[in-house]
Formats: sequence, structure tokens, C-alpha cells
Amino acid sequence: MAKPKLRKMLGNAQHPLVIKLMRIIETQSQDTLCRWALDYVQAHYFPILNQKGCCDSRFIQAAQTVENLLHKRISLKEGKPFFKQAAAAAREIDQDPAAQAAAKAISVACSIAQTPTNALGFTFYGAAAYAYDCAGFEASRQVYEQLATEEFQTLLDALNLIAVLHEPNPVKINWNC
Repeated sequence: MAKPKLRKMLGNAQHPLVIKLMRIIETQSQDTLCRWALDYVQAHYFPILNQKGCCDSRFIQAAQTVENLLHKRISLKEGKPFFKQAAAAAREIDQDPAAQAAAKAISVACSIAQTPTNALGFTFYGAAAYAYDCAGFEASRQVYEQLATEEFQTLLDALNLIAVLHEPNPVKINWNC
């Protein structure tokens, strides 16, 4: 069997679990989405970067920026440069697909404060990070798809735990997918 071409993201907007994620994301506030994503990347994707020796301080600064935004210690305008720096750091990682996907997941998750649709975007990078970290870089497409499905379920479970029932200020999202 030929080695599959590794993708930067796994999953798509038609996946049943992704559709469930989208429906819940639409009902939540930006702060709730930021908290969910930040908690998730700290627990799941920062460890991948650390394990691979790729945890740049710019990712940590972006995560701290989200915390500061959530606690109203800084404005979004003050935080934007840190999100740009994290995105640049993610682009610099190219030697390891799992680390690259984890870095992109962290960068995109942190920028939910600026772009709410990133609440979905980071999950696709995260699914790739999880799959490549678990299975390496020589597995079949089916193995990667199964691992991505597992990660989407874990992401959905985490969002359900933090989701606010009848959130009075849900984000306004126009899905372009």
C-alpha cells in the first residue's frame, strides 16, 4: 500500500461530529468558545509540541493573551500582535507533521478571540495533530480518518461540558464551508 500524502488538516464540514460541533458553536458566546479552545489546546496540543521539542514561546504568549482577554485585562487590539506571532511560529514548523498541526491548532484556537469561526478551524488541525501523533506518518488513510473521528468526539465532549445552555449572547457565525 502506498504511503498516503499527509494533510495539514483532517476532517470536513460534512462529518457528522463536525456538524454537531458547528451547531453547538453557533449557540455559544465568544468567551465560552475561547475558554473551551484554550483549555483543550493546553491539555492536548501543547503536550505534542513539548514532546517534539517545538514549543515556541510565541504559542505560550498567545495562550496567555487569551487568558488576559477573558479576564478583561487587555483589549483585543492589544492581543492581535500575539496571535500574528503565534501564526508565524506555526508556519516555521515544518519538520514534523504532528508538531506542525498541533502548532496550527494552537495558533488558530488562540485567535478565536478575533475570529469566532476559528472555533471550528482549530479542530481540523487538532484532528491531524492527534492522528499523526498516535499513528505516525506511514498509516493508511482509514487509520487517520478513524483517529480524526475519535478526536472530533473528544472535542465535542469537551465543548458539551463547558457549553452554556440558552446562552444569551451567542456568536454570530456565517459558515463558509
